[in-house]
Amino acid sequence: MPPVQSTTSGTSPLRLRPAERRTLLLTGDVAAVLLAWATAVYFWWVGDRLVVGFPGRAYIADLPLWFHLLPVFWLLLLVELYTPHKASRWRETVRGVVMAALAGGVIYLVVYFTSPPLSLPRKGVAVFFIAATIYTLLWRYVYIRVFNAPRFMRRVLVVGAGKAGRAILQAIHSVDPSPFEVVGVLDDDPQKWGNTFESEPVLGGSDQLLKIVRRERISDLIVAISGEMHGRMFQAILDAQEQGVEIATMAAVYEELLERVPIKHLDADWLIRSFVDEARVSAFYLMGKRAVDILGGLVGVVLLACLFPWVALAIVLESGFPVFFKQTRSGKGGRPFTMIKFRTMRPVPPGEDEGKWADDDAHRITALGAFLRKTHLDEFPQFINVLMGDMSVVGPRPEQPALIADLEKRIPFYRARLLVKPGVTGWAQVNYGYVASVHDTEIKLGYDLYYIKHRSLLFDLVIILRTLGTVFGGKGR
Repeated sequence: MPPVQSTTSGTSPLRLRPAERRTLLLTGDVAAVLLAWATAVYFWWVGDRLVVGFPGRAYIADLPLWFHLLPVFWLLLLVELYTPHKASRWRETVRGVVMAALAGGVIYLVVYFTSPPLSLPRKGVAVFFIAATIYTLLWRYVYIRVFNAPRFMRRVLVVGAGKAGRAILQAIHSVDPSPFEVVGVLDDDPQKWGNTFESEPVLGGSDQLLKIVRRERISDLIVAISGEMHGRMFQAILDAQEQGVEIATMAAVYEELLERVPIKHLDADWLIRSFVDEARVSAFYLMGKRAVDILGGLVGVVLLACLFPWVALAIVLESGFPVFFKQTRSGKGGRPFTMIKFRTMRPVPPGEDEGKWADDDAHRITALGAFLRKTHLDEFPQFINVLMGDMSVVGPRPEQPALIADLEKRIPFYRARLLVKPGVTGWAQVNYGYVASVHDTEIKLGYDLYYIKHRSLLFDLVIILRTLGTVFGGKGR
């Protein structure tokens, strides 16, 4: 055995958790966008006055309010780039920042050309978006080069070489670049010692835990024991915690990494302790969510009224009537309601489309229907369901009662998604899209339960913004 290198664990304020990385990313982005705002103000001042120097408070106070809100608008455009593993990839970062700049520029141009002449500035806004792009890319480059270095990585030991241990290691390995340095696995089964488990070495049992923690400078233990834990392992974990090692459960780390819950590795006790208790929300949230639904529903219905004549005419000319597709879906608590969409498939006799997966009848999709699905225009009639109170703007997608009856027998906790109203969009939609199998449904359920557990108005806003990015990016079915 190699000599002990230190008498303390590898816990250090430099070793960043995923949540801490998100905070660091946001802090750097805020600094970059405020610098971009100051740069824009400076060039606007110099261009107007032909003098050198930063403007005074009076000039800044006279600027329109919307210009001061541009930094907030920029941060909202970057919402896709706050997942740590995405933020650690340079190519994806460049693409996201450039797309944010283009989206912001396009929105401004639409407003500019639909406003009275000379009512909006061009120079200040142009400088802001150029500066925000440059400064944000510079900060993100520093983040990737510096904070992905080993000294900032948390050194992890997984406790348990069973199914739960395999699941968390697969989750860690699926994230590129890896958020942790996995040192190895610990298990009290002597037959596993010296072998590899999901490409990681099994280093020993509970009696070796403290030695391994000191020798390998472990910062975190991930406890992945789904069955009964022996007393000696429990005591060893407590001893490690007393020495500064952070302890986390497999389910908590899985959620933090993949932003979904591990459906196959949960039990009823978890549902009560970690789901039902944490998923309870205040009356203020419920009132706020309904207010957002009413506002979003009204905006959606106005857009639907603008789209309806053209979409309806195109549907009738291509495949005749009806214009709308109506189907019974299950709402909150399993209450049935009639969901409305633009029809994208050739009609069939009533009842023949029930209990089927989305792709079972893909051959019936019309050419126009494919376009409507790609752009998500077929979803707009659902805003009528939102105003009626059957659906929410954000929530799990509504499913057919027949499919729910089948899936709840095959997938643990499937019915738990009925604890909230279904939504026009949701966390599962922006992360995984549409499904066509039980396996896909299981993954998607993980996202739905994650949303229900962590739901808030801020989370809803993030989902709405990411949905807009999906729509404008043409990432539909």
